[in-house]
Amino acid sequence: LIGLSVDQVYSHLKWIEWIKDRIGIEITFPVIADPLGELAALLGMIRPNKSTRPVRGVFVLDDKGIIRQILYYPQEIGRNISEIWRSVNALQTASKHNVATPENWPQNNIIGSDVIIPPASSVNDINQRYVQQKEGQIQCFDWWFCHKPLMPQDT
Repeated sequence: LIGLSVDQVYSHLKWIEWIKDRIGIEITFPVIADPLGELAALLGMIRPNKSTRPVRGVFVLDDKGIIRQILYYPQEIGRNISEIWRSVNALQTASKHNVATPENWPQNNIIGSDVIIPPASSVNDINQRYVQQKEGQIQCFDWWFCHKPLMPQDT
C-alpha cells in the first residue's frame, strides 16, 4: 500500500499526525508527495477539462507488478474499502486457482461463494465436465458455465 498525493510533504506529515491524534489510527504505509502532479497525470488521475485536483485512484498490482485493477473515485464520492478488499481477495483467488469469481463474490445471488471454472475448450473437456458433474465435483448450468466450491483453506 502506497499513498500518493499532489500535496506537499508537510501536508502529509500533518495529515498523518491528525489521523493518529483525532481518529486513533496510525498510518504505517508510505505517502508520496507529487506537488507538480506529474505522477498523478501519468497515472490518469488528472482529468482533462476538469480542475487540477486529481481524482482518487486505487491501483491494484499483483506480485509481479502488473496492474490488475484500477478504480477511480471522484472527489465527491468516498472510497469503499470493503469493495477494494473484496476485489483484491477475488483477484488473488482467481489467480491462485485458475478460476473466475462472479459479481459480488463471495456472496453471489446465484452461486453463492462458488467460483466459476474456465469454459471448456475441447470436446474432451466438455465430456470431462459431464463426468465431474455426475460425480458431484462441480455444478453446471451447461457445459460452458460450471462452478464449484473452494475449500475454506483454499481462499
